[in-house]
Amino acid sequence: MSTYKGNEPSEIVYTAVANVTGGRTGEAYSTEPDMHLSMRSPKSMGGEGDGTNPEQLFAMGWGACFQGALGLAAKEMRISGLKVSKSKVRVHVSFGPEGESFALATKIEVAIPGLELEQVQKLADRTHELCPYSKATRGNVPVEVVAVDSLD
Repeated sequence: MSTYKGNEPSEIVYTAVANVTGGRTGEAYSTEPDMHLSMRSPKSMGGEGDGTNPEQLFAMGWGACFQGALGLAAKEMRISGLKVSKSKVRVHVSFGPEGESFALATKIEVAIPGLELEQVQKLADRTHELCPYSKATRGNVPVEVVAVDSLD
């Protein structure tokens, strides 16, 4: 059992629970609401590619969390909430060999129409300091945070 004392919440307001069997070629279940996913390795890793993989789920979760934290950072930096509401976030989660095991590398792209690229970068950098997924990966996973003109 881990006893790590780091970025811990002062109180727990929600806990997601997932049950997984079969790893990358199995099934994943969650409740509240009920969700069932067939887990499959992507074709590039020798799988059929006809299901979901852990990297996709991580990218989606991090993207949603990051975009939520974007609003918090914008408020702190006094940037219009209307502009931030039009933001788009794209998260890349890459998987590959590392020593005797495997590791992740990530890239987060942020686009906000009507905002200067330099200001988007500052906002994205601040968001990366606030986002719980970013905190969880800090020092463990390489992360590139990049402001871009568009994600269309």
